[in-house]
Amino acid sequence: MKKLIQSENAVSAIIGMVAILALTITSISVIFLYGVPTLYKMEDMANAQKVEQAFTIFDSRTSKVALGESPSQTTSFSMMDGDIIVKGDNTSYENSKIVVISVDIDAPWYSGSGGFEDKKHNWKSWDSYVTNIGMNEFNSSMGSIVFTNEDRIIGYEGGGVWSKYPNGKSIMISPPELHYNGETLTLPIMRIEGDAVSTGVSDVAVTVSSDNMPTVLYPDPSSNANRTNPLTSDKVIIYIKSEFYTAWADYANSLAYASATTDDANQTAVIELEVIPAMGKDSLKQNFKVGAVNQNNPAPIYNFSFDLEARGNAGLNPSNYKITASSGTRSLTYTLQKKGGQNKLLMDVLYEDIAPGGGVETWDGQGYFLINGTQDDAASVVELLDQTFIFEYDESSDFSWNNSSSVGTGPDMNFEDGDTTSLYNLTQHYMKLITMDGSVVFNLNHPGYGGNGNGGGSDPVDYDESTITLYYDGMPGSITYLHVSRNDLTATLN
Repeated sequence: MKKLIQSENAVSAIIGMVAILALTITSISVIFLYGVPTLYKMEDMANAQKVEQAFTIFDSRTSKVALGESPSQTTSFSMMDGDIIVKGDNTSYENSKIVVISVDIDAPWYSGSGGFEDKKHNWKSWDSYVTNIGMNEFNSSMGSIVFTNEDRIIGYEGGGVWSKYPNGKSIMISPPELHYNGETLTLPIMRIEGDAVSTGVSDVAVTVSSDNMPTVLYPDPSSNANRTNPLTSDKVIIYIKSEFYTAWADYANSLAYASATTDDANQTAVIELEVIPAMGKDSLKQNFKVGAVNQNNPAPIYNFSFDLEARGNAGLNPSNYKITASSGTRSLTYTLQKKGGQNKLLMDVLYEDIAPGGGVETWDGQGYFLINGTQDDAASVVELLDQTFIFEYDESSDFSWNNSSSVGTGPDMNFEDGDTTSLYNLTQHYMKLITMDGSVVFNLNHPGYGGNGNGGGSDPVDYDESTITLYYDGMPGSITYLHVSRNDLTATLN
């Protein structure tokens, strides 16, 4: 009897049951603590994916309305939870808008300290320049239809479907109606009209209708004589203000011939496109434009020559005639002068870059361009791609011929004092460098120009009779044609 009372078997069983119960309660608590939120999160994700699929279907049906295939289309959204909002009023338009501007880079307001060039990648940077010659601006609101659930936003805007996450980053679900093939940009802007909200878990039917009468914004010469094709400006800049601006920028960067930056403070994607200036043979002017050349082509300049005619009885007698261009920290100068009374035009070439790692490269011409005729019949053909015109380097080292340098480009060469190369090589090399950041303006000038045509300090060139011939391989993606329209779409909720 004493042994039975002193036995610990019953105590062990009770302790085991308590331990099992404690473990079960702990496991259930852990499941509730971590599992239930995960289940809710998975439910939210499934809901969001379902809404994304519905918006993709909505996008396809809306395109039929915009293209005139159908007067209206209705799409049903099974929301489960969240809000559907039609943002098609004036307040919403302030945050969902596209602005397109074209600019001339030789306009006095464009470059220089405090000029438009320094702030062009900011929203509304064009405001103080819209009345200036060389600036053309037009715009259109977009509006949107969005689903919101706490910090998650999915929406239709500008013909595309977008998804924005709580961290502020957005992605593209379906591409917008913006198409660019490197020559022609087509932008049909879908503008949503309406103001409605639906909240809850019930299904919502979104109906979009249109009169199928798009408004052409470009080309539109009746509104502005400069809105013509092919483009005559130097740059086209597209500003897209949107809560999905990062995804708009990512989409532009995914295109083969476009790139974009972002103005995060103003939720704006900025797409900048170069325009190729007209090529061919034309009468000579005291300034002319050259577009960005193809950096991947070792010899992108095909023809670059001047047929210079004298403008007075003194003949073609320049003492310091300069052909110059500058871009940012870089500058390029060809200098022509007649010396020794002979019918010869001598040339020197100077390239300078004041950026860190840059310097000055000076080349002394060892040849000449022949002047034919005398007095006002004097003329000379200046061919900047002459392969027989040799130049001698007169510095101890170079900096711009290094492929790996931040201020240089190929071909990889190492020139030292006394080394020689042809004018052809110099022009091919320096034209790639000077146009690296886009189009440039070349200026022709003769310091001391008095305009009397009597020689001395006056400009010796008759610009009415002289010509320039220019052909080159332009940078891929330079825009030539622009087509922009606005399609008004009325959206209602049922």
